[in-house]
Amino acid sequence: MRIFQSYFDNVSEDKSEDLKKMAAVIADSLPTGFAPEMQYNMPSWVVPLALYPAGYHCKPDTPLPFISIASQKTHLAVYHMGLYASPALMEWLQKECGKSEIKMPDMGKSCLRFKYKSDIPFNLIGELCKKVSPEAWIQLYESAFRK
Repeated sequence: MRIFQSYFDNVSEDKSEDLKKMAAVIADSLPTGFAPEMQYNMPSWVVPLALYPAGYHCKPDTPLPFISIASQKTHLAVYHMGLYASPALMEWLQKECGKSEIKMPDMGKSCLRFKYKSDIPFNLIGELCKKVSPEAWIQLYESAFRK
């Protein structure tokens, strides 16, 4: 993913390969319509303004964020806005982690934090990405954030 190459070039060597793999899994798994771009200094996938001209409520000239990834000081992170907006999606993730060998990641409202390489469930991240189309994300976003 050339658009993210300068970000990857500045990530520590011990995290770079996993971050690139995470980006590839996300790019291959997201439904058509999401667009890759650097947003908030992170590799991100957004709903482009051409598809959702209203943009992000905080910055209407900014495409609607959906997923971002980052190399943080102590972990790799996936920021999935759908987890924050959809209790059903969060419940699905928790259920999937509970019924397999997958360790439940350290989580924030929309953040999945992976401290150890062995804890990154690439297949599960791919399945999570398939769960929400751009149109479904717009609808969920509007119902949750644009009241």
